[in-house]
Amino acid sequence: MTIETATATIDPKEAAHFGAMAADWWDPNGSSAMLHKLNPVRLRYIRAAIDRHWPGDEQAFRPLAGKRALDVGCGAGLLAEPLARLGATVTGLDAAPENIAAAQAHAQGQHLTIDYRATPVEDMADTGYDLVTSMEVIEHVADPAAFVAALAAKLAPDGLMILSTPNRTPLSRLAMITIGESVGGIPKGTHDWHKFITPEELTALLEQAGLEVTVSIGLSFDPGRGFTLSANTAINYLLTARHKT
Repeated sequence: MTIETATATIDPKEAAHFGAMAADWWDPNGSSAMLHKLNPVRLRYIRAAIDRHWPGDEQAFRPLAGKRALDVGCGAGLLAEPLARLGATVTGLDAAPENIAAAQAHAQGQHLTIDYRATPVEDMADTGYDLVTSMEVIEHVADPAAFVAALAAKLAPDGLMILSTPNRTPLSRLAMITIGESVGGIPKGTHDWHKFITPEELTALLEQAGLEVTVSIGLSFDPGRGFTLSANTAINYLLTARHKT
């Protein structure tokens, strides 16, 4: 895989770090344990966003039937597989070939057909995706503005984009690095706090790429309930965007 293109957004060190975690990505108690805890809350947010954007039967099992979804920074498929089960024709991209191999093997075991590629998003020729997702990824790329522009270029005119990322606050440093990477189960070296992006900064990048943010919400941790959606964006947040109307 060639990742050193003129507009490459992939950071090779980041790709190597996450590729080293590929073998136990699907182990809920392994190096990706935090993502397993985050995933149910992210999926609830995504399902609500889908139902708002494409009104219909909110009880439907496959609301993405007939739609194409692109998950960028897919890892071993924690989000791509649920998107496929929701009916989408899914393409998953990741910088680490090791993750793509793990994703392909797991999807095969689940009898799911997902197009996994170890390809930078800016090198993809495909466009016109109804749903573009990239969860906990932008804080690891080499050029956030170029990355957002590449995501926007893949989105269909009436499509929906959903992103999540840590905020750059003292609380996020404490929660995700000081605690998270010592006793919280996050592998050491996963995060660089200086690369975290605030909601205002990410909104500006999306606007520069011709998109508008329609919904933004925080992702908080409650000792009794685990991760929850919240008005507090101090640690992490999710947002939904679409092409400007």
